[in-house]
Amino acid sequence: MDTRISDAELEVMEALWGADRPLTATEVAERIPAERGWSLATVKTMLSRLSAKGAIRFTEEGRRYLYTAAIARDSYVGRESRRFVDQLFGGRLSPLVARLAEADALDEDDIAAIEKILRELKP
Repeated sequence: MDTRISDAELEVMEALWGADRPLTATEVAERIPAERGWSLATVKTMLSRLSAKGAIRFTEEGRRYLYTAAIARDSYVGRESRRFVDQLFGGRLSPLVARLAEADALDEDDIAAIEKILRELKP
């Protein structure tokens, strides 16, 4: 699946990724932040779009549908991260890190985590 997932659709995906079992549309709706103000019909529309894109799958159980993610969160995040870096930073990660540092967006924990990753990458 190489189709883009919108920010709104990502809310539905997060609900499915966070579940330990398949969910009904009503259960998905209950997991969407209330500030979204979505109706059940809106959630069903998002589920339909995601199904058409191949991002989720469903099974029928009686008169209801049970939804699960068809792609792993890690896989999606990795692909979108690469797309973001390619699009905005010419495929190079260092300008992104420099930009975050300039904006004081990195705290001590972030810096320590980046340093650890870099140490592990060096032979």
